[in-house]
Amino acid sequence: MAKVSPHALKGVGYVISTMSVILLAVVSWKSASQDPMLAICLFAGAAASVIGMCCRWTSYAIEKRQQGMQRMP
Repeated sequence: MAKVSPHALKGVGYVISTMSVILLAVVSWKSASQDPMLAICLFAGAAASVIGMCCRWTSYAIEKRQQGMQRMP
């Protein structure tokens, strides 16, 4: 079995979560598009979720880079 780094696994998890948010938004769009407020809420909620996942992924990447720099002599 190939070794997978926890960092890479986190990245894959965030990509899967982002795809699930997009797919759920696509499924919900038909009824949300009937009401402008629902459409705005659907779009804002999906965007907030994806942006939040990107922020968490970025924080993990920064932490990993900082840990790597601390190990260097």
